[in-house]
Amino acid sequence: MIDLRPATALVGSVVDGVRDDQLDDPTPCQGTSVRELLNHLLGLTIAFRDAAGKVEGPSTSTPPAKVSTQLPDDWRERLRRQLDEVAQAFDDPEAWHGMTMAGGVRLPGDVAGLVALNEVQMHGWDLARATGQRYEVDDELAEAVLPIVTPTGDSADDAAREGMFGPPVDVPEGAPIFDRALGLAGRDPNWTRG
Repeated sequence: MIDLRPATALVGSVVDGVRDDQLDDPTPCQGTSVRELLNHLLGLTIAFRDAAGKVEGPSTSTPPAKVSTQLPDDWRERLRRQLDEVAQAFDDPEAWHGMTMAGGVRLPGDVAGLVALNEVQMHGWDLARATGQRYEVDDELAEAVLPIVTPTGDSADDAAREGMFGPPVDVPEGAPIFDRALGLAGRDPNWTRG
């Protein structure tokens, strides 16, 4: 069991720093604007909150899709609340046991918890980079997601990774653990706006 609160709190602070004039800016997620990334975070926080609670329904059975619609007026408050709800949901030891579903994929609860942590951390970094904010992930939380982002070389696993992660990006030896996780997930840790 992992405490997701440090990760969700960090992303919540990044959300607070997003300016309205940045919503159409690009992010490290190719072809995705800040607005679309925020919409994705709004959806995935509901999906993983419900996955932790073993809820089976539209929130957990629907694969993620790009959402380009306007954000709700209260998107900052809503996203902070939903991030907190994800952390609270995974505070329950039962969330880490048994089977659940997220994004239309059936998976063990402990894997769902790690995927939730990875999604929150990676997209928090995407958002911070896109909006020029600092973002430092604790080494322990960065290391926790390495099994999720590391290719296994198994063809079925590699096929499952497609769409979730890009091709791995080389990161120098001795780089921070989270930079290694970013590289394994197909992100360039040196990505900058414009």
